[in-house]
Amino acid sequence: MNSAPRLQDKQVAWYSYVILLLVIMFFSGVLKSSDSWWGFIDFTTLNGMYGTIAEQSNFLGKGGFGAMYGFLFAFSLIPGIMLALGIVEVAERLDALRAAQKLLTPVLRPLLGLPGAAGLALITCLQSSDAGAAMTKELYDQNLLTEKERLIFAAFQFSSGSTITVYLSMGVSLFPFLSVSHLIPLAVILFYKAVGTNLMRLYLNFAGCNNIPE
Repeated sequence: MNSAPRLQDKQVAWYSYVILLLVIMFFSGVLKSSDSWWGFIDFTTLNGMYGTIAEQSNFLGKGGFGAMYGFLFAFSLIPGIMLALGIVEVAERLDALRAAQKLLTPVLRPLLGLPGAAGLALITCLQSSDAGAAMTKELYDQNLLTEKERLIFAAFQFSSGSTITVYLSMGVSLFPFLSVSHLIPLAVILFYKAVGTNLMRLYLNFAGCNNIPE
């Protein structure tokens, strides 16, 4: 069971809030650019991509299937996870998680039942499902999430994983047929992710799951 105390109350330095802002921008994708100098402050840009081996293909090659292809696909996720965890470790050392807890808990607690320390992982999972999952495990191992909060957070991440990345990469083919702003379908997706998360909260509260640690 994971019921150790949270981050202890202490003064948060001003630079921790600056680091928190930079990390949020890093994982949010707002600075994504492969041509401008600020592209290095973006997770997807800094994570990069594999070169091509065959025409219209990448490191995974073409025509693969089965366990061997699955292994290569899993192997391709490692750089992104390592980069995300490394950035979070630096942010933690600079007290950015403590700043996130102070700033975001009043928002995330009533909205999703999560502590503010989960804010970075929440933003990350919208861009990379595997990095978000790895960061969630890290938060749980550091006693920043209880077992119940981990289940609630998993419900948020499970539906429409890597929401923004998938929407902007695959959903773009539908943009010419939309009669509304491109942001409205994305807002609907995020809204129902929040609805699903709160349904999990209700289930845990009222379906005989009171033995799960708070």
